[in-house]
Amino acid sequence: MLKALLWDVDGTIAETERDGHRVAFNLAFAELGLDWGWDERRYGELLQVTGGRERLLADMRTRADAPASTAERETLALRLHAAKNRHYAALVTQGRIDARPGVLGLMREAAAAGLRQAIVTTTSRSNVDALMPRLLGEDWRTLFEVVLCGEDVARKKPDPEVYDRALARLRLAPGQALAIEDSSPGGQAAQAAAVPVMLRPSVYFPARELPEGWRGWFCGPQQALSVPVLREHHAACTALAQRGV
Repeated sequence: MLKALLWDVDGTIAETERDGHRVAFNLAFAELGLDWGWDERRYGELLQVTGGRERLLADMRTRADAPASTAERETLALRLHAAKNRHYAALVTQGRIDARPGVLGLMREAAAAGLRQAIVTTTSRSNVDALMPRLLGEDWRTLFEVVLCGEDVARKKPDPEVYDRALARLRLAPGQALAIEDSSPGGQAAQAAAVPVMLRPSVYFPARELPEGWRGWFCGPQQALSVPVLREHHAACTALAQRGV
């Protein structure tokens, strides 16, 4: 039986990558006097690397004008990431990022139906603390029993650590939860933790079907979201798992 929804944030709750993080990274480059810039295509490539600091380091490895030593690159990445997070929070405050269609309604419907909810992301906590009050109000945490962010784990998605920790905190078996994700890394993390996943693709992860071998279902960006639909699909996934399919 479905007992909890485990929400990813970036790309799932809002299109934060295109409209927020990419823009904020470019503002951070300018702030630190770097003639660098990520267009939408390049940022899409870099999203295959999970984590903002890690993404910066991956990009530096391709740049002739990046610092030569590993230590200098780490220092610059930390400075840039801190500046990016400040600019991201400012963009959120300015109302530049909206929730994806149906998301906030589903959160409220789930709470009314007695479903437990958790934020299960490996983005920075400061990003979550900037976005969620803007979307749901200052009391947003009342909807979520658990909030796990990048600072809470040693390994980011696609590693399943953040899902394993969420299940432990909620004291639930994997089959009692549903992960809501937009991307392959996030979905892989949920699958590795044996949590069924609803994959709802985003701008940077425009899937058209659930990857082969995943347990869960594909939800198109324009499909309606409701608790009865989630319960029905989750029950079907559970039944298949019990039959070993």
